[in-house]
Amino acid sequence: MASAEIIVLDQPHAGLRLQWSDGSHIDLHPLWLRERCRGEASVDQRTGQRYYNPSDLDPALAVTAVERVGGDLFAVTFSDGLVSRFSAADLIAEAGLAPGADGLPPLVAWDSSLSPFPEANWQKQPDAALKRDIVDKFLRYGFVILHGVPSTDQAIFSVAETFGFVRDTNFGRHFNVRSIPNANDLAYSSLALDPHTDNPYREPAPGIQLLHCLTNQTSGGLSTLVDGYACVEALRREDPAAYDILSKVQSRFVFRDIDAEHVAWAPHVKLDENGVFQAVHFSPRLDFSPLLPVEKLQAFYDARRKLDRLLKAAEFEIRFRLDDGDLVMFDNRRLLHGRTSFDPAEGIRHLQGCYIDSDGPRSLYRVLTRADNSRILAAE
Repeated sequence: MASAEIIVLDQPHAGLRLQWSDGSHIDLHPLWLRERCRGEASVDQRTGQRYYNPSDLDPALAVTAVERVGGDLFAVTFSDGLVSRFSAADLIAEAGLAPGADGLPPLVAWDSSLSPFPEANWQKQPDAALKRDIVDKFLRYGFVILHGVPSTDQAIFSVAETFGFVRDTNFGRHFNVRSIPNANDLAYSSLALDPHTDNPYREPAPGIQLLHCLTNQTSGGLSTLVDGYACVEALRREDPAAYDILSKVQSRFVFRDIDAEHVAWAPHVKLDENGVFQAVHFSPRLDFSPLLPVEKLQAFYDARRKLDRLLKAAEFEIRFRLDDGDLVMFDNRRLLHGRTSFDPAEGIRHLQGCYIDSDGPRSLYRVLTRADNSRILAAE
């Protein structure tokens, strides 16, 4: 983009206007601009945190002067006497951010035709390039399969702690997925499990789940994944009214055993305030619908049934076998997971699992991207 003309606006809340030759422009409120001052008088240079509360600034703050100081850098003088430098390119980039922009790669919706799967070979001490590759795939597709993780007890933590902080639950810091008698969850049986998200009865629900195969001696027990984002988008296209009601009606999710009772309310399809997809909460073994007026409740049941059919449709599901040393890390708020049944008489199928929060890989991606950009700028 060509360089912009910089104009001091003469009006209430006078700020700056960046204006191009074609007449297009961006107006910058003086308080918005002041919040972005990065000088030593405004922020701690080590942490980047402000020394002041923006709400304490003069409501009538204005820009009184501007001077280009080289390239796209210019110095701005505010009515309270502060002078600060800004990069026009940085301000234009931030001013153009969509609400909710998070600096992450875009989601890639996928179905059963996905090939190849996002995967990588694990290293004991992964370098920045490998970590960047893993988190990039994970954030785009919602999962990644890692090969070569040592098939030893609790080796899962070496992976989990690379990407985030392990979250304890009533199942422990980690849990063993194998067929056991008198289990407190159907996951600890040999039964087939339909697509579901884990722990929707928690607030917040675990963001990311890792499952590591220690041994698999059975011919069944295939792991299944479904992209809830793709299914929700399909529902939105096919039946907007069903999509709408599932994003507004909250269901009650409940888990009970001897030592725990968890209850949380959530819509099956969670959107942010801008209508952007955030999560799927779906576990038919654990949800209870609210008592609504008859017609609305019938519409809700019809909508839930349509989403359930999409989630279980072969066209959206992928299946794969986890062998000894394989680990799958997936977004528990986007993807639904399950498995086919297996016969414990064939041998042992033993997975270990744990949870980490969603912000771990997101933070790591931004840090690695920032480092990559710094190296590019240094090379230039």
